[in-house]
Amino acid sequence: MFQAALRAPDHLWLRPWRFLVVEGERREALGRVMLDCLLRRDPEADETVRAKALNAPLRAPLLIVVLADITEHPKVPAVEQRLSAGCAAHAILLAAEALGYSGVWRTGNPAYDPEVVAALGGSRDEEITAFLYIGTREGTAKTLPAMSTDDFVARW
Repeated sequence: MFQAALRAPDHLWLRPWRFLVVEGERREALGRVMLDCLLRRDPEADETVRAKALNAPLRAPLLIVVLADITEHPKVPAVEQRLSAGCAAHAILLAAEALGYSGVWRTGNPAYDPEVVAALGGSRDEEITAFLYIGTREGTAKTLPAMSTDDFVARW
């Protein structure tokens, strides 16, 4: 999966991504980080909301936190580096599916909280692009609505 991520488009080979593997008991630690994030925003959150934040990382046996490592560069703006990290995250999901696993891309408030980045050992230049939940699907996959390419593709 990570080999696929390393093939993401990457202007000037900055490699603006990093991946944190979270599994086993570390998922519980990540849950505590997510709960702390919630309580900073909403100290009055009820027990149901608190439990959801605390237990979120336990929904899959493997989480991959994709971080965009943004570097000041005269030819590669930050937006291109963020897009590259997003492409790397997508490549991980595609590779997981090809290997017979299922994956879900999550963000939410913890992804945008600098204190969460710091708790994960990230630097001030890093941003969370995705929390990827990887595992074996239980039940049937969600059926996505059919879409027509005509709604999205035009000739110029």
